[in-house]
Amino acid sequence: MKLKKTYSYALWSAIYLTLLSVIIASISYFIISKHLGISTIIVSIFVLFIISFFIIQYRAEHFIYRRLKKIYDEVSILDTNDLTKETATTDIEELSKSMQDFVDGKRSEIKSLTERDSFRRDFLGNVAHELKTPLFTVQGYILTLLEGAVNDKQIRTKYLDRANKGVERLVAVIKDLDMIAKLENEGTKLNVEVFNILELIQNVFDLFEMKAKKRNISLTFDRIYEFPVFVKADIEKIEQVLINLVVNSIKYGNPNGSTIVGVEDYNDKKFILKVTDNGEGIKPEHLPRLFERFYRVDQSRSREQGGSGLGLSIVKHIIEAHNENIYLKSSYSEGSEFSFTLEKAK
Repeated sequence: MKLKKTYSYALWSAIYLTLLSVIIASISYFIISKHLGISTIIVSIFVLFIISFFIIQYRAEHFIYRRLKKIYDEVSILDTNDLTKETATTDIEELSKSMQDFVDGKRSEIKSLTERDSFRRDFLGNVAHELKTPLFTVQGYILTLLEGAVNDKQIRTKYLDRANKGVERLVAVIKDLDMIAKLENEGTKLNVEVFNILELIQNVFDLFEMKAKKRNISLTFDRIYEFPVFVKADIEKIEQVLINLVVNSIKYGNPNGSTIVGVEDYNDKKFILKVTDNGEGIKPEHLPRLFERFYRVDQSRSREQGGSGLGLSIVKHIIEAHNENIYLKSSYSEGSEFSFTLEKAK
């Protein structure tokens, strides 16, 4: 049987000591051979070997254990109670693996904290920018009115209208910030119920019919549905998802275009709902970051169209809270398709 490393260390140490003792004993034999027999010397050598082995083994265990215990005491995450003298000297490889796992975990934790800190800085910068732009716009119009423009009815009406749009944008940003903070910090509390998803889609179409007409964009189903399609989800949250996706398709769709929504079987337990437009599409380099907070493909056009820049991030949070998946397909200059799964009602 293969000896454990510490026992091998003790064994060879004992052999070396014994050899040394043999040399000393041999010299002594010729000096005191008249008083001691050969058998007495052999017994002495054997006893010396046994004693040397156990002394060295004990010292090795004590030596390694003390140093490992010091490491465990200094590293707060490690529990000293998990360390025994036996494991300290017979399972060195296992301990080394545990320490390596600990180091890898700490390295991963440091990397995660660094990424979070970077994300926090970017997020605060984005929030400040999103709030600053409409706030300064409102302030500029109000100051202009206070300086005398309020007496001109035409200018007054125009500037108040523009100031109102700035306020609306501020309200939109704050509302979405509040929503995403609740989604991330408190978790999404779902009120799951069974409802007809086709009826909900139609309600969203009706809500934004006028907005779509201004850009001559049609809101339609992909086909005529003969029967209701029942799903199991939080109707208010899914309505918010549909609103965000439909509004985006209107904002960034081409004039005289269309937004088409359809529901298909995904598998035996789920439907997949698709929102498709024939707008300008999204370049491939933007696709991986599209669901990030405040990420905008076209900064100038996004500012012109308004919005908080949080819509798709909110959509992703809501869908993931339902333990569902969201997908994106897009071809630049041809259009985009956002789709997500929903549980079928039994």
